[in-house]
Amino acid sequence: MLVQKIEALLFVSGEEGISISEVSHLTQETTANIYQVIEELKEKYNSDMGSALTILEVGDRFMMTTKKEMAELLKNYAQSSINQKLSKIALETLAIIAYKQPITRSEIEQIRGVQSSGSIQRLVHKQLIEEKGRVDGPGRAILYGTTAYFFDYFGLKSMDDLPDIHELDEELDAEVESTDLFFDRFKEQFDDKKEE
Repeated sequence: MLVQKIEALLFVSGEEGISISEVSHLTQETTANIYQVIEELKEKYNSDMGSALTILEVGDRFMMTTKKEMAELLKNYAQSSINQKLSKIALETLAIIAYKQPITRSEIEQIRGVQSSGSIQRLVHKQLIEEKGRVDGPGRAILYGTTAYFFDYFGLKSMDDLPDIHELDEELDAEVESTDLFFDRFKEQFDDKKEE
């Protein structure tokens, strides 16, 4: 069960990774046990030819990532027409960042209720968001915000051109499927601006 917990934490921690002390705090296990399990997981992933995953140690943090053999495939995916449009998930993530910036990945995930590191990585790759600094304190989480390209992409001159959040809130109160309405309206207004 500890192996599964550590795997899950490595997965959701994304590119920021997680330290042994953080895992220890969350699982109530000793750091020695956790280190041993992480080493066993690293060995398992590295010896398993059927797995594309590996665990990297960067400083005092561990992160789950893909093996270097997957780099070319993932680069092709990122640059292909398959991945050019923004998915609803990416658009939701981008909307949260646009309105709440600067914001950390964990804060985005608290709002969305799901893991968001993949969407964040795609948005960074598309140059719609960028690192705006780091939080003071343990882990020094990355703060994300929109880029100058974000404004060009959506045809905006400034943050004032974003749909008014208070108007959206009023519409949300009047609708049953509030989450879908918010993001549909967000996308609709950006699509309108791009066509102008």
